[in-house]
Amino acid sequence: MTLPKFILGDNTEFPTAIFVIHTEFPRFIINLENDEVEWLEEFDKEDQNELEEETNTAIQKATEFYDVEIAKYENDGGNN
Repeated sequence: MTLPKFILGDNTEFPTAIFVIHTEFPRFIINLENDEVEWLEEFDKEDQNELEEETNTAIQKATEFYDVEIAKYENDGGNN
């Protein structure tokens, strides 16, 4: 199965939170309400510097993805 790079998620247990799930390495879930990140990877100390830069880029792209998706939804009135 091929997954999209980003997936939007919400949950009734967190009524004000919106989550973006990043499915490619480094895999993570970001809560856009408070920018908290839950890592789905374990990192080695040697890889930490390289991953920090890659991670910052991935988090920025996750936020941009959310903004684009919401703009599409608002412009389309929620209809696909």
